[in-house]
Amino acid sequence: MQNPQNILITGASSGIGRALAIAYSKPDVNLFICARNKQNLLQTKTICENLKANVFIKILDVCDQLASKNWIDEIEQNFALDLIIANAGISAGTAQGSESFMQVKEIFDTNIYGVINIIHPAIEKMIIRKKGQIAIISSLAGFRGLPSSPAYSASKSAVRVYAEGLRGNMSKFGIAVNAICPGYIKSNMTAQNNFYMPLLMEVEDACKIIIKELAKNKSRIAFPFGLYFVVWLATLISTKITDPIFAKLPSKKALTKNN
Repeated sequence: MQNPQNILITGASSGIGRALAIAYSKPDVNLFICARNKQNLLQTKTICENLKANVFIKILDVCDQLASKNWIDEIEQNFALDLIIANAGISAGTAQGSESFMQVKEIFDTNIYGVINIIHPAIEKMIIRKKGQIAIISSLAGFRGLPSSPAYSASKSAVRVYAEGLRGNMSKFGIAVNAICPGYIKSNMTAQNNFYMPLLMEVEDACKIIIKELAKNKSRIAFPFGLYFVVWLATLISTKITDPIFAKLPSKKALTKNN
């Protein structure tokens, strides 16, 4: 969508979410941002307001289905949302040797159901007016299950495939749906990784790509190309070859609360 005016972004307290909020900020833009961390979200608000955007914040855990729906309904009473970017997510892996049940559940609850909880109340409104755009943040990690982070890979695969399927289903209602699949982006999340991250990108550069391709309504926005090509190629090669390679990858840290 070109020049969206009413934009909602989840997980806007840091990383890609904050950077996208800043990048979209300009006069006459109404920005609706949420996160769990109030202090960091208020910092995002201040930055965006300094760029003349109208900013409305919500302290929200996207895992809360009712609270998420109520927030969308409240916004839609006065504003018709043009663009929703479902960005909120968490990452963790097998640094302790395996993933606990609670870690897997929390990752799935946030990365999968946290997306659904936000986009579906909005889709109901967009169908009525036959207009709108839904962007779902997946990851290049969602193209192949990684032993270093099985639940994270699975969650990002689920939302990517869902976005791609939903796109075809929603097109008849005039609603665009886009799957965004970044590689390694400099953020608080990747700062926890104590291993080499190929083609690590600055978050501002990632946002430029995302905004440009969303304006074109590109179905799958996967970058950087070099890493995307390698990941895509790995899905075509026999698992007899790739399994031993991926098994040697360094593990992500486990969630702090599970340490």
